Amino acid sequence: MSAQLEIEIKKLQGPVVVFGAGGFIGASLFKAISKFRDDCYAVTHQKTIPYRLAGMNESNILHADLTDKVSLESIFSKYSFRTIFNLSTYGGFSYQKETEKIFETNVIGAMNLALVAEKHGFSALVQGGSSSEYGLNSKAPKEDDELKPNSDYSVSKIASAYYLKYLGEVKQLPVIHLRYYSVYGPFESDDRLIPTLFKKGLEQKFPLLTNPEISRDYVYIDDVVEATILAATAGVTNARGQSLNIATGRKTTLKELVSEVKNICSIPHEPVWGGMENRAWDLTEWYGDPGQAEKILGWKAKTTLVEGLKRQYDWQKNFKLPTSTAKRDKLSAVIACYKDGQAIPYMHERLTKVFTELKVDYEIIFVNDGSPDDTNRVLEELTAKDHHVIAVEHSRNFGSQAALISGSALSSGDAVIWLEGDLQDTPETIPEFYAKWKEGFEVIYGVRDKREGNQTLIWFYRQFYKVFRKLSYINIPLDAGDFSFLDRKVITHLLALPEKEQFLRGLRAWVGFKQTGVHYYRPERMFGVSTNNWRKNIWWAKKGIFSFSFVPLELMSYAGLFLTLIAFVAMIGQVIAKIMMPGIPHGLTTIIVLVLFFGGINLLGLSILGEYLGKVLEESKGRPKYIRKSIRYKGKYFNDPSAITDFKA
Repeated sequence: MSAQLEIEIKKLQGPVVVFGAGGFIGASLFKAISKFRDDCYAVTHQKTIPYRLAGMNESNILHADLTDKVSLESIFSKYSFRTIFNLSTYGGFSYQKETEKIFETNVIGAMNLALVAEKHGFSALVQGGSSSEYGLNSKAPKEDDELKPNSDYSVSKIASAYYLKYLGEVKQLPVIHLRYYSVYGPFESDDRLIPTLFKKGLEQKFPLLTNPEISRDYVYIDDVVEATILAATAGVTNARGQSLNIATGRKTTLKELVSEVKNICSIPHEPVWGGMENRAWDLTEWYGDPGQAEKILGWKAKTTLVEGLKRQYDWQKNFKLPTSTAKRDKLSAVIACYKDGQAIPYMHERLTKVFTELKVDYEIIFVNDGSPDDTNRVLEELTAKDHHVIAVEHSRNFGSQAALISGSALSSGDAVIWLEGDLQDTPETIPEFYAKWKEGFEVIYGVRDKREGNQTLIWFYRQFYKVFRKLSYINIPLDAGDFSFLDRKVITHLLALPEKEQFLRGLRAWVGFKQTGVHYYRPERMFGVSTNNWRKNIWWAKKGIFSFSFVPLELMSYAGLFLTLIAFVAMIGQVIAKIMMPGIPHGLTTIIVLVLFFGGINLLGLSILGEYLGKVLEESKGRPKYIRKSIRYKGKYFNDPSAITDFKA
């Protein structure tokens, strides 16, 4: 790297960010800049650290999706990027054929990035384009020559180029668009032409070859990195909104290229031509005119084809693909919602901030459990703008336990977080949960150190947990609700449990695994009032006790035995008294009291037995735990039960 380029890198206003840093050009650019400054960040949408970034500082590798403005807002708010390189693209490979995704990434993604960058302020935005924008007009076209697109990819890149032209020329923003020609060098995808030629060449073979007269303009990666950096300094100053060709200006036919590879690899035999059909975009005249890049940037390609190919050969001969890369954890937040329409946007914002700071992949699953408010409308808007959000609607209110299980069944994370939608379960506690999970704990539950709200009611809650713990045949944590962080294996076992009446905080303890608690402060509801009342609270208490304790039945057995003994003793006493003291009267009051007492005991015993029989009856019906009415994901609406299981496909 030249001393002049080092100067240019240091001139960039920071922080610097490279979107699409998992790709060939993006990774090379990120590495070049990171040699001289530590405020350069790589952004990738991948769930793992890309192999091209192996060995780089992981704290500088961020996760975001250009098609998701919420995630972009989150990282811009935190890092305040000033110099922005957008090398994200889709459709440049023959196997990338999804038209919708091509336009979503190349056009909508570019627009989202520009809008968020404009909102936060920036000094330079350099966007990577393609020589494919010229399409059929491929013979050394100048930047203002006619564009004749011949593919969806070509059209999408033209659209993003014109959008930047508008931003630069009309809004006077510091933006520029670069049309890269055939870039090659270390870390280029191994299914591309030059890596394939050397892969076979190292085996003393040739791959299948097409027409030898097909041409390209091959530009070495170091020259491309230099041009891209210069575009962020001289380019946005002298050519706002313009598109520049990054090319050598030299046409190289496939025959010439193969000849050079043959010499470098010392392949003893000649290639066989025509073994592979031409592709639709394989034009015989495809090379660029770099005149404007030299005029505006002071740049021209320095690396000759032979020199670049030798560097590629030396690198490819010694490079070993990493056997593995660091996996990016994926977390699934499942939120049970009932009358929480006002709180949902705040929950979403806080969860997004937490997950972004943790640098994890994530999804947020809101389950609308039959809410009578505007929860559906709020979730519809949220799913349309944030692709991390999944919105589930139940056909009626099935209860928070069913809502949490319903959302968990759709989750795909390595761990699942259960929360209530009223914001009393604080998202800011999740990093502590996550830290415990990384230590090896598989069930991490929230312990309520202090709670806002009706202190009399809270006192009764605490007494219930103490009683429940003593009565239960499993160890139930004190002051721990449903708010928890559960490893995927735990969720798998919970979902497999067949019972319909579920008391999740009890089942969470019952399944076992390595468990621990994290203390947190539980605030009052942000909006509205609690839907719980004394009747519901008593119902919850009974549900917990009768699900995880047989003590009531045991107590009734002991009471029956004890009272039977007393009755037997009393009977003997009565006989003795009648014999010994025949004149003593035996009153009606005593009989009435005894009848009422034993009658009450019988009714109590029957009611306890009835609670257990009721649970047996409910389970025997075999009804589902919940019914999903619809799912919303990526702005799409699924109301066909047969499609719901595959809605992410």
